Amino acid sequence: MPASATARPAGDFSGLWIPLVTPFRDGDVDHSALAALVTQLVPTGIAGFVVCGSTGEAAALDKAEQLACLRTVAAHAGGLPLVMGLSGYHLDATRDWVMQLTRETTSDVPPLAGLLVPPPHYIRPGSDGLGLWFRALADASGVPLILYDIPYRTGAVLPRELLLSLAAHPNIRAIKDCGGDAAKTLALVADGRLQVLAGEDLQVFATVAQGGAGAITASAHVQPQRWVAMLDAIAAGRLADARRLWQVLVPLVERLFSAPNPGPIKGLLARQGCLRNELRAPMTCAPAALVDELVKDEARLSRL
Repeated sequence: MPASATARPAGDFSGLWIPLVTPFRDGDVDHSALAALVTQLVPTGIAGFVVCGSTGEAAALDKAEQLACLRTVAAHAGGLPLVMGLSGYHLDATRDWVMQLTRETTSDVPPLAGLLVPPPHYIRPGSDGLGLWFRALADASGVPLILYDIPYRTGAVLPRELLLSLAAHPNIRAIKDCGGDAAKTLALVADGRLQVLAGEDLQVFATVAQGGAGAITASAHVQPQRWVAMLDAIAAGRLADARRLWQVLVPLVERLFSAPNPGPIKGLLARQGCLRNELRAPMTCAPAALVDELVKDEARLSRL
């Protein structure tokens, strides 16, 4: 399964990646809680961390806060590779940010394994415009790109033909697949040029069992060793073992996404003493009754 942090080739995004939540305390980023969470997750067998993804409420963080989160994670990640999320809708400004993150700074930003890049949000360009966006950012970036296909957040659908065309770019190496199109997923797996990473947590087993390279999975904040064991079992061809591990995770995953992410995950982590149950408006905390059920789900898994 995943290569170790020291042996992993550049541009390899296989395995289980955790898109970190961003803890808050009284409105500010709680760097102590973030450091402790990262330290807790490092020895679980995960491939690496995604910083400032959608689970990290990146849209509510300014650039200085995002850089500070990246520095904190890097300082406690134990050498595990880091991917930075980004988003925008103005090409020149987004390209400048890409260059700042990956080319222009040496002391302010630690080295990255890659960038997780969605389409521009809100403006919904056509296929030609989407191709221009991704190629321009890939040309500007000093590290490989993971395309982020998530139309329910961006409003932009990435057609299969566009993705296969973008796969020819030497600096576009993977895709986080939240597109909801099973045929497109299988076509990308069969093509083989992009590593396909499941981004919808309930699709992880199916995607990896059909040849996907791994997953970027918010649910893996909880019971990460079980997630890693499930992916290891698939890789070893032990599908019965993998199904057994997966089937007991499914109820927890369903409940974690029964309210807007990352509210339920933060609620459960808060009950575990990892952070405060605090999100930035307009995000709100998950209902207490839902968190009660999540606590029970996690306790049942811990007894297995």
